[in-house]
Amino acid sequence: MHNIDFFNIDYLQQGNAVQRAVYAVLKETAVLQLLSAYDPVLAGTIPIAVDIPGSDLDILCSFKEQEVFKQDMITLWGEASGFSIKTFEIYDQECVVINFDKAGYPFEIFAQQLPVREQMGYRHMLIEHHLLQQHGEGLRQEVIRLKKEGYKTEPAFCLCLGIDGNPYVELLKLETEQ
Repeated sequence: MHNIDFFNIDYLQQGNAVQRAVYAVLKETAVLQLLSAYDPVLAGTIPIAVDIPGSDLDILCSFKEQEVFKQDMITLWGEASGFSIKTFEIYDQECVVINFDKAGYPFEIFAQQLPVREQMGYRHMLIEHHLLQQHGEGLRQEVIRLKKEGYKTEPAFCLCLGIDGNPYVELLKLETEQ
């Protein structure tokens, strides 16, 4: 799994059992196709195989108009089990988070006006993927162990690598090293 186009989920077919199951669910539910107007990408822990049982299927999106996006999400998944919609700001960026359950999986859609490739969640995933390639299976297993203890992904990576400070900011400093 070297250079992966995370926008094309076909890579999941060659992955571990969870990744293959997620591929099937994404195809069966057509979630990514339904979100196609918002440049969706599966992100987070599952694409880089550091997920733990109960991990969300994290999908990043980009919207032009927040209210239109929210209305589309209500139309698509408002009746789904566990549906919720939240809005808030991170680093002066308006964010919308949609949660729902579909086909036995918890989904979380995170959207901003910022293009997906510029969003922190996508950038973190690329950096973490690169770190896993550099450091190998030992790092992957240690991150998973810490996540099972309750750590979030970025703090787990930073703890494993001895990186101090705000893990969400410090990881982004590694982008130039890729």
